[in-house]
Amino acid sequence: MQEDSEQLLVGRISGIYGVKGWFRVFSYTRPPENILNYTPWHLRQGDIQQVYALKDGRVQGKGLVASVEGIDDREIARALIGADILIDRSLLQPLPEGEFYWDELLGLEVVNQQGEKLGKLVEILETGANDVLVVSGKTRELIPWVWGRYLLDVDLVAGKITVDWQGQGE
Repeated sequence: MQEDSEQLLVGRISGIYGVKGWFRVFSYTRPPENILNYTPWHLRQGDIQQVYALKDGRVQGKGLVASVEGIDDREIARALIGADILIDRSLLQPLPEGEFYWDELLGLEVVNQQGEKLGKLVEILETGANDVLVVSGKTRELIPWVWGRYLLDVDLVAGKITVDWQGQGE
């Protein structure tokens, strides 16, 4: 889900809702309704991207629905199904030390305490108990996100995550 340094992919339009131009939203934010805190939205379909101010949004059943300025017709909203929702990265609040936005971590090199490269972080899974780093290298490694036990350091400047993990198939 990593985008250029100016914008961040936070969701997509997944369907239409009602007859007044509202649409269903699938959110990549946690919790999902946080996507409604950001405006404007950059809606991207292929090479075309348009900017819309978020007019309204809410939790509806088990999902989210939203409307944007300038779209008040069901058929216009239907044409946006599948569009990516991006926001300006500058809208994100700074996080306390030791906390990271997931997109900052994707693509970082993962090394163990011995300096062996295990691979690149390609995904982070939510499992309920704790998140799991998915590292792709010689083999695929699943490393629990547990500070001090498996996760020792994240250095965004160096582009490196240090873990207490031996790896498989070495």
